[in-house]
Amino acid sequence: MPSTPKPLIVDAHLDLSMNAMDWNRDLRMPIAEMRNREKGMTDYPDRGKNVVNFEELRKGNIGLVVATQIARYVAADNPLPGWKSPQQAWAHTQAQLAWYREMEKEKELIQITDLDGLEKHLSYWQNSTEDKKTIGYILSLEGADSIVEVKYLERAYAYGLRALGPAHYGPGRYAQGTNATGGLGLQGKALLQEMENLNIILDATHLCDDSFWEAMDHFHGPVWASHHNCRALVNHNRQFDDQQLRELISRNAVIGGVLDAWMMVPNWIRGTSTPEAMGCNLEKLIDHMDHICQLAGNANHIAIGSDLDGGYGKEQSPYDLETIADLQTIPLLLRKRGYTESDVAKITSGNWLRFLRNAWA
Repeated sequence: MPSTPKPLIVDAHLDLSMNAMDWNRDLRMPIAEMRNREKGMTDYPDRGKNVVNFEELRKGNIGLVVATQIARYVAADNPLPGWKSPQQAWAHTQAQLAWYREMEKEKELIQITDLDGLEKHLSYWQNSTEDKKTIGYILSLEGADSIVEVKYLERAYAYGLRALGPAHYGPGRYAQGTNATGGLGLQGKALLQEMENLNIILDATHLCDDSFWEAMDHFHGPVWASHHNCRALVNHNRQFDDQQLRELISRNAVIGGVLDAWMMVPNWIRGTSTPEAMGCNLEKLIDHMDHICQLAGNANHIAIGSDLDGGYGKEQSPYDLETIADLQTIPLLLRKRGYTESDVAKITSGNWLRFLRNAWA
């Protein structure tokens, strides 16, 4: 009896270039070799515990991802790591872009920038018999600090930027992020206006509450939340509360469930807690997804935005996930909860694809 084919998965948040350029990971290597190369390294807690590479994406039938550029500017009083000037941050994002271009030359990746390219890639991924399919990626910028001036956004659009989250952690030049407070200011509003002019998707992820509501008031284009969970289940400002979730639902947004353990289960202590001890498995992601479905009354607004290897590895991932290929467990867990095959197809890829088709029509 033939095995059931794996459903296509779209993952709306992966920091691929950060892993390549900041942590010196060659994503073409097998996972075991990548981990072995990092044995004994202590500069990051996830050394030797990474879960993402191109091979594992293909094993998981993850044929389309939203892949980021990221480079934070930090003022003199900002203790977070980052660059000392917006120009340095911009230059670093351009190095990350150069890596994406090299991976395109190697036929590991292909950039998707419009509806025609999206449909061609989906047809290719479904029908190709190649062992090593080329993975599609949509370019997103996580945190707008590297946009030196608003006019740089047009340059970014020209090289393929199609989504942007104005904030990351802490205070930002255009918006305030996780653990910060405050609104957008004139520069932030100007950025949103130019995004709207260029039809760049607003990623609401990481916006602090003040900046979130101000952004909702001033931006009228397509909005998604690439990697976000629920404050009702894990009470932290990194999460969305129910009012924010209802606002996103009303705007036809899609919210990607994130797999960073501290956002999945309450009372996580960084560097101390373990996924096993905290009972953090993939079922916890379904809890967050289900909460959003109950608010929406349907399964049209949830999907996957894993953020795997986004500054953490197996030490802070669900204990039943060895590599990103194990995202294929999610359909089984959804069926176990009573979700229909139609719902499962929406959550694994259909909701992101519907969103993109509407945004790029």
